[in-house]
Amino acid sequence: MSKKAALYIGGVILAGFAVLAYELAGLHTTNLIRFLVFFVVTVGTARLKVRLPGVTGAVSIHFMFVLAAIANLSLPEVLASAVAAALVQCYWGAAKRPNWIQVSFNVADSALAFSAAYVTYHAGMLNQPDVGVIGRLMTAAVVLFTVNTGSVAVVIALTERKPVWPLWRDCYFWSFPYYLAGATLVVGMNYISGRVGWLTALSILPVVQVMYRSYRLHFGRLETEKKHAEELASLHLRTIEALALAIDAKDHTTHGHLERVQVYAMETGKELGLSPEEMQALQAASLLHDIGKLAVPEHIIAKPGKLTQEEFEKMKIHPIVGAEILERVEFPYAVAPVVRSHHEKWNGTGYPDGLKGEQIPIGARILSAVDCLDALASDRQYRRALPLDDAMKVVSADAGKAFDPRVVQVLERRYREFEKMATQATTAQSIGKLSTDVKVERGDAPDAGFESTAEPAGQRLAASADPVEAIAATHQEVQSLYELAQAVSGAMRLSDILSMLAVRIKHWIPYDALAVYLVRNDVLEPAYVTGDDARLFSSLAIPVGEGLSGWVAESHKPIMNGNPSVEPGYLKDPGTFSKLNSALAVPLDHDDAVIGVLALYHSGRDAYSRDQLRALQAVSGKLAATIVVALGRELEPASDSAGSLPDARALFLHLDAGIARCQRDASTLGVVVCDIDRFKTVNERYGQLAGDQLLRSVASQLRQACRASDYLAHLGGDEFAVVMADLSRSAAEQRMQDFERIVREAALGVCGSDQVTLSCGYVQFPADGATTEQLLAEADRRMQKHKQERRSVQSLPDPVLA
Repeated sequence: MSKKAALYIGGVILAGFAVLAYELAGLHTTNLIRFLVFFVVTVGTARLKVRLPGVTGAVSIHFMFVLAAIANLSLPEVLASAVAAALVQCYWGAAKRPNWIQVSFNVADSALAFSAAYVTYHAGMLNQPDVGVIGRLMTAAVVLFTVNTGSVAVVIALTERKPVWPLWRDCYFWSFPYYLAGATLVVGMNYISGRVGWLTALSILPVVQVMYRSYRLHFGRLETEKKHAEELASLHLRTIEALALAIDAKDHTTHGHLERVQVYAMETGKELGLSPEEMQALQAASLLHDIGKLAVPEHIIAKPGKLTQEEFEKMKIHPIVGAEILERVEFPYAVAPVVRSHHEKWNGTGYPDGLKGEQIPIGARILSAVDCLDALASDRQYRRALPLDDAMKVVSADAGKAFDPRVVQVLERRYREFEKMATQATTAQSIGKLSTDVKVERGDAPDAGFESTAEPAGQRLAASADPVEAIAATHQEVQSLYELAQAVSGAMRLSDILSMLAVRIKHWIPYDALAVYLVRNDVLEPAYVTGDDARLFSSLAIPVGEGLSGWVAESHKPIMNGNPSVEPGYLKDPGTFSKLNSALAVPLDHDDAVIGVLALYHSGRDAYSRDQLRALQAVSGKLAATIVVALGRELEPASDSAGSLPDARALFLHLDAGIARCQRDASTLGVVVCDIDRFKTVNERYGQLAGDQLLRSVASQLRQACRASDYLAHLGGDEFAVVMADLSRSAAEQRMQDFERIVREAALGVCGSDQVTLSCGYVQFPADGATTEQLLAEADRRMQKHKQERRSVQSLPDPVLA
């Protein structure tokens, strides 16, 4: 109950009881029998009530006998009869026992209404021969009707926030002739009383009974028709709710949103004085305004980031499709125009028709502002919710531009009140939820069978060995990274590969945080994280389909400049905001399946470009294949065939430190990458044990041949690398000849043949590269070139510098 309604009810009660106390204090009668007869008849007929269609209330025929008492009794006697009748009317035959406020208001209202009628009847200006009893009774009946029904209409209007005059006109004014007919019967009673006697006048009671029965039958039919109309309206409402559930099945964020928007929109419509038809249309449209999203691809609806131009073009069809769907329902009120126009803007820049100002239906104007306010104050896939006050400021800033200023004024004044009402309504009653997460156990296979997802083994091998030309269109940094990964991925652990990736990517795509998530049991788990909030990202377990990275994994589509804060569990405190504002994420696809997601996060807004997205996509396929190989290798038992030499990860760390030292000292650093030629032939001809023995022998002799300051590492398989400080190119050439001799001697000792040779590639810092990755990639390229030169001639020459 509003404060205005409470104050009005309190005022009526105080005034009514004050009149009662004053008049009943002087109660006396000159004819006790006549008073008792009128009292009994008035109280007895109070239970003969006619229920009013359309409102909560009833009209009793006892008012006619109170009018008769006004012409024959004193005011205290009239009020005593009227108050007793009001009490009987409240309790006798009531479907629900009224509370004390309702009883007090009815008693006080009766006292005021009949007092006003009594004063009117006995007023000096009406006590004229020309007016007569008929005119006085008719005037008293008009006053009684106006005060009695008017006060009730005011209470209902204040409680339900409706305009008083339309409510009184539609719900009570039709009963005005009923009061005039009652006054006419009272004139007849007075005529008989004056000619025959007042007791004989009671013979009119059968006429009153007939009148009561006829009104009751008439209103009974009206009530039946009203119930039928309510059932049709309920059917429409259930249809609306069913369609709203269909929307929820496609767009899960709308579930609570629709109910909240309905409360906001309906209350705003009441405040703006919409007609009943406009209110009905608004009620349906508030639940169905997004039904057109059924025609929009689900990956666009659920995308946790900004839409591309192409995606937005597809999204813009949903108000048109929604209106076309609802036109087929043939609602008895204009729902489709509201749905079609709910994305129009006050200044004409909206869609789909570019309507402007008053051209936009009032329901659509309300829905547009309310929908935006609730969307801003709710969590979305692409951002966290704003505090309600901040969301209201955003909407207010667009008054006169995107939104109708009148609608915004209502929201500014009452949005906190609306929020409480929406919260209570959503908690009290929900339109339900479809069983979209139920697992159906039955059903072995579709009638058409399952799609074959297997690929021939040879095809998969060819794909995994894709050459550098696969990303030749990207810039040089990406190519260098690809070549390096091609050269050393067989030896490095997964953590080493991802660490190298993170360092290299930062040179051509800046980021503040990087995360590589891998799919395990439909959950994305972080395999590698670096940068800001690394500890928080490392703790995440993101279900596929949820948040930004979950959407990428589920849809197999990249996302650019998404909101990092929507990653599930990243910001556990809803009131906390991340300093990271942009995300660039691509799926890691392998054999038509997503094995993970590579995500870059940046503090700047809209920090990433389409060129950067294409560059990241260019390496994602190779990275996915490398991850699959690395994961498989980590499950295999470890081998000690290289004599426990440092691995590729240790080599990277040593080279990083060496380059940093050379930069400080302005010195040089040499790197040799070696590959044993025909090693596969040794395994095939002499067996795996002989191959392992050869590797151990080569590793041992190379270690003895190196200086104390040299660094020897095993890259995996038959590849080795040596880091040599302060070594000239001629000295490096001599060292590579020594390395080949060592390999020949080791092969002769193990296999009895010296046909195994060594291909080498030598590079020097800083002439051949400025970073670890560049040096190793160039050394590997030169080693491969040396290997090809050996194969092109019959006799293999000594290794030379490339």
